[in-house]
Amino acid sequence: MYSNLPNLTLGFHGCDMITFHKVLHHNETLSVSKNSYDWLGNGVYFWENSLARAEEWAESYCERYNKRHIGEQNKTPAVIGAVISLGHCLDLTDYGSAEILKSGYEILKYELSLMGRSLPVNKNITGNTDLLLRELDCAVIERIHQFNREMNHRPYDSVRGIFIEGIPVYENSGIMEKTHTQLCIINPNCVKGYFRPLAFDASWNAV
Repeated sequence: MYSNLPNLTLGFHGCDMITFHKVLHHNETLSVSKNSYDWLGNGVYFWENSLARAEEWAESYCERYNKRHIGEQNKTPAVIGAVISLGHCLDLTDYGSAEILKSGYEILKYELSLMGRSLPVNKNITGNTDLLLRELDCAVIERIHQFNREMNHRPYDSVRGIFIEGIPVYENSGIMEKTHTQLCIINPNCVKGYFRPLAFDASWNAV
């Protein structure tokens, strides 16, 4: 009953300048991420209300790409802003979502056991203690979407989740420096428009 989130929100998508121009100037859409390790399942990803985090991600992504493709044209980081309505949302910040996730997990676990297969595993990468490769979480969320299709239930338009990531912001802090809210948009109609983020004008007060 309360899974429809009524307000518009801002999302920021880190990318390269080529993608920026395709979307902002040539009316193309952002590509759907279909990795097996996507944190919130498959969809188009945005950082909720965090331009700075999107900028940091874009810079890191372009830096990694340029190091792997020496001799090719370098990628330049960019960020695309979006006005988003989350619609019918699987909101993992809501207490009630835990039961939905548990049900999806049990269905997936049972089906894989019948096939003699093991569950996917969430993993970190070398030099990082965060679980950056979320293959189990992705599989569970995708199984929830599949269940809705099988039962002719209303599909989710989006998935929203908070992620605790990074190192403590100061000694003994329980707050991590890269903690963020991420949006995974499944229904493209959730995106009401794209825009170019503007630099803050320090001569005026924030609005």
